[in-house]
Amino acid sequence: MVRLRRLRILTTHIAASLFPEDSNGVLYTLVGFALSFLIRPIGGLFWGPLGDRIGRKRVLAMTIILMASSTLFIGLIPSYESIGIWAPILLYASRIVQGFSAGGEYGGAATFMAEYAPDNKRGFYGSFLEVGTLSGFVLGNSIALLLVNVLDEHAMETWGWRLPFYVAAPLGLIGMYLRNRMEDTPIFRELEEKQATEDEVTGVFKDLLTKYLRCVLILFGLVIALNVVNYTLLSYMPTYLQTTLDMEESDALLVPLFGQIAMLVTLPFFGRLSDRIGRRPMWLFSCAALVVAVIPMYMLIGTNLAGAIIGFAVLGLLYAPQLATISATFPAMFPTIVRFAGVAIGYNVATSLFGGTASAINESLIGATGNNLIPAFYMLGACLIGIVSAYFLIETKGMSLRGTEVPGTPEAIEEQKQLVAQG
Repeated sequence: MVRLRRLRILTTHIAASLFPEDSNGVLYTLVGFALSFLIRPIGGLFWGPLGDRIGRKRVLAMTIILMASSTLFIGLIPSYESIGIWAPILLYASRIVQGFSAGGEYGGAATFMAEYAPDNKRGFYGSFLEVGTLSGFVLGNSIALLLVNVLDEHAMETWGWRLPFYVAAPLGLIGMYLRNRMEDTPIFRELEEKQATEDEVTGVFKDLLTKYLRCVLILFGLVIALNVVNYTLLSYMPTYLQTTLDMEESDALLVPLFGQIAMLVTLPFFGRLSDRIGRRPMWLFSCAALVVAVIPMYMLIGTNLAGAIIGFAVLGLLYAPQLATISATFPAMFPTIVRFAGVAIGYNVATSLFGGTASAINESLIGATGNNLIPAFYMLGACLIGIVSAYFLIETKGMSLRGTEVPGTPEAIEEQKQLVAQG
């Protein structure tokens, strides 16, 4: 396709290096991105119950090794000119390993954070998990912006695009070291001491589809809203700005950077606010505000560079209340006995079907319809689902996550009284 015409964004540089020159490499690269998300439910099915059996800490250590090594390997794949069809095959294989490991890593990290945090500060503490995630976006965009302004097109296509992937090696080692230095969560250790983990988690899949189906469905709807916005706004935006709006490469990387920094600064504030007013109001406000603002802001993004920066920043700040409260909201929807599995499976199934495929779906629909507002419509629909799901969400601010009942229910409140009485 002539449309590629040497688009200089990391996605297009990867496509130019690892796919044939006469193919639609950008779309195939985005398909590879989507492929990893289709594998995530398998990872969730594997790592989730395992995390409820052997502990959060061990599973997190294993998943981070897989994630770091597979990310590093992408940067080491030889070009299509060197090894032919093996280049895209190795890219897809690496993305599959990434998806499999991510199936346990994110749900485990959220569960780990929630179970360690004080009950009355779970929102504030949990927001720092997303500060770390968003810092990764900012770091990646900053490195990409630096590279495209320092290196020429040939250097970017041959080796420049690989450099951000090499960062995974030291970051993976640091993350593994920090996680291995910490004990497993007190809540899990309490359950383990009662020898309640192994026998009761055997029927985890049956329990999730029967006893906790309502929780899974609510989580599913919230994750659709969360990750359609996340991957459309944060991951796909640079590609959208350049391939659809013909924005210059450096500008396409600059636009999200300002918005991501603004979100990064406000996440702890929104996390702390959720400890005061609750998670449910935060989600209802964020989804409703995005429904109202997304189309006007996407129209503003299409005007010029200043409009794009403002439009992205507004959408990012309206989305931040969701992002800041993930760790406080999702793990609190399940009892300890199935918490890791419930979050990992529910989160990853919804993400794989709606979030991880967002880039490829948006790119395909824009190409088929010629409508530049497709991403806005996609986000709007997802947020409507989020509003319905948030309406049925049980409020758990300030409540303990101990026990065998769903937090926030009358049964859980009664169980908490008994646990407190027992010391």
